[in-house]
Amino acid sequence: MAENETLECITEHERILQEIESTDTACVAPTLRSIYDDQPNAHKRFMEKLDARIRNHDREIEKMCNFHHQGFVDAITELLKVRADAEKLMGQVTDTNRRLQEAGREVTAQTEEVIRCRNQQRNMATTVEKLHLCIPVLEKYSKLKEQLESKRYYAALKTMEQLEMVFIPRVSQYRFCQIMAENLPRLREEIKEISMSDLKDFLESIRKHSDKVGETAMRQAQQHRTFNSAVAKQASIGHYSKPVYSLNGRTHTHNGLMMNDEVGEEEEADEEVLTAQDLVDFSPVYRCLHIYTVLGDRETFENYYRKQRKKQARLVLQPQANMHETVEGYRRYFNQIVGFFVVEDHILHATQGLVTRGFTDELWNMALSKIIAVLRTHSSYCDDPDLVLELKNLIVIFADTLQGYGFPVNRLFDLLFEVRDQYNETLLKKWALVFREIFELDNYSPIPVETEEEYKLVVSRFPFHDAEIEKQDFPKKLPMSQSVPQIYTQVKELIYASLKFSESLHRSSTEIDDMLRKSTNLLLTRTLSSCLQNLIKKPHIGLTELVQIIINTTHLEQACKYLEEFITNITNVSPETVHTTRLYGLSTFKDARHSAEGEIYTKLNQKIDEFIQLADYEWGMSESDGRASGYLMDLINFLRSTFQVFTHLPNNNNDHASMSGKVAQTACMSACKHLSTSLMQMLLDTDLKQISMGAIQQFNLDVIQCELFASSEPVPGFQGDTLQLAFIDLRQLLDLFMVWDWSTYLADYGQPTSKYLRVNPATALALLEK
Repeated sequence: MAENETLECITEHERILQEIESTDTACVAPTLRSIYDDQPNAHKRFMEKLDARIRNHDREIEKMCNFHHQGFVDAITELLKVRADAEKLMGQVTDTNRRLQEAGREVTAQTEEVIRCRNQQRNMATTVEKLHLCIPVLEKYSKLKEQLESKRYYAALKTMEQLEMVFIPRVSQYRFCQIMAENLPRLREEIKEISMSDLKDFLESIRKHSDKVGETAMRQAQQHRTFNSAVAKQASIGHYSKPVYSLNGRTHTHNGLMMNDEVGEEEEADEEVLTAQDLVDFSPVYRCLHIYTVLGDRETFENYYRKQRKKQARLVLQPQANMHETVEGYRRYFNQIVGFFVVEDHILHATQGLVTRGFTDELWNMALSKIIAVLRTHSSYCDDPDLVLELKNLIVIFADTLQGYGFPVNRLFDLLFEVRDQYNETLLKKWALVFREIFELDNYSPIPVETEEEYKLVVSRFPFHDAEIEKQDFPKKLPMSQSVPQIYTQVKELIYASLKFSESLHRSSTEIDDMLRKSTNLLLTRTLSSCLQNLIKKPHIGLTELVQIIINTTHLEQACKYLEEFITNITNVSPETVHTTRLYGLSTFKDARHSAEGEIYTKLNQKIDEFIQLADYEWGMSESDGRASGYLMDLINFLRSTFQVFTHLPNNNNDHASMSGKVAQTACMSACKHLSTSLMQMLLDTDLKQISMGAIQQFNLDVIQCELFASSEPVPGFQGDTLQLAFIDLRQLLDLFMVWDWSTYLADYGQPTSKYLRVNPATALALLEK
């Protein structure tokens, strides 16, 4: 049993030794630990086994060394022999190297020099090559700086584009090129800012120069219009297209054609035609447009330009508060507007797309509405016809000027019809003052003519023709007063004034004729008629003046046909034309004459009433005084003298005689009827309670005087006892009471042959009660 354990232990120790021999030293620890973990004292036996193994290996090593020792000795011996030869060879090599170094030192120096020169040559070639690439870049950049300094910004942008696209990419590896590339966007922004600043200066400049541009344009349009008018009159040509403001050396006309250069030379003999470029420098806007186009920001520029011009348009269209006071205010207003649109038209044609026709039309429509509103407002403040006429001329020139540039101006000519109405109103107000002054200064007596020259002077001013008066010797009198030729002259003056407004309105002769006739009708039917009515109603106008007014209106009425002929001669429109307006002077003067006649009758009746108020009857008297009352005799004497004035009116003309006779007869009949009615009312006055027969007799004496006055024919022309019939009611009533013939009155009452046919039963009963 012990032998078996010993044998196993030996086998295990052998295995451990083999493992130690074959294992790396770092891994021996676990193996050795297994020895100590086994049976007690096993390590001693292992140490004995290990010592035995070591001795065994030492014997093997010693055998190995003994086997190779002789070879080693021989190698050492050979090596010692070779050392001597190696030292000799080393000396030879060192000497050879020394001599070689001495011999190649100069060659080495030259070689190094050659190498250095070759390097320099290569560097120079490289530098030249790079310089050939860099110099154009530097030259371009230098050119760019020069262009910026000389403000050639468009060319500078082109140079920048070449630098970025062509030159800088070739040498982009160099620092200076990178700096250049970084500077180019900044330079572009500077150019944009500078060009925008130039544009703002340009906008400010054209705002200041618009007045001058518009003044020049309107002056040239007026000169061409005046010239064409003169040519048309000389050549008897009715229509010429009107050239207007010259732009770019071309003259616009209404039909788009060009005027002959010779016409321009004749019109502007020594004066050079100014164009927009002569007054405004457009280069900033061109330059700015090109710059923004190159920068790819054209839309921003266009929007900014249009926005600013719209703002300027609103400023231009804003009138001054006192513009209506002087024509210069209107002229400056129109000049600014014309200047604005002349510039816009030039920009429209000189640039492509900066402004469009739609944009200018939009501006014009906005401006036209504002202009019309402004003119309506301010023209309504004008009360001077001369100022309104000058305003009309300015509007016509303004419209003609802008029409030459293709702007529609029909609404302006429509506005002129409203201005014409305003002009007519101011004329009527002015002429109303003239007529009032004429009536105030008139003496309302026939015009005395001492010599033939005076007669011709009056006839030249008023169309008066009377064969009988012409046959009379000087001195003589014309039936109308001094106001008649003056009024006729003033009516013609108004026609001339209306004609002035009708000029240059591009209207036909028929329309102008209609305008003149309507203006004349307004003057006759409104102004003159109102002045006549006011004159007739004035308290200081007496019967003689009223009769003279009737004569004057008759002559003015007869002169209306000459006014129609006067208008026809001006307009060359036949009065037989279907649409020709007739003058209403006939009705005007007839109405005035009727008013004057009515005023005569009214004043006579008022005077009769004043005399009647002086009556002081003693209604209770026992018998009459035997003579008529004093107030009644004064009244009859007044009527006689008054109607005597009528008979002294000029009656050498049949019309005058019939007119004055008719007025006198009507006035006399009216006076007698009014007197009869007043006397009847006196008898029937309700305040009068009792009347004696003596009072009736006294009253009868007064009525007899009235009848004697009627029978004395105070005014010639009455047939039989027509005038006495005015007192027939009084006469029959008084006869009834004087004779006390009641039986006859009652027996014949209601019979056509009754002696007291005109006595009303109620009247007779009322008087009987008193």
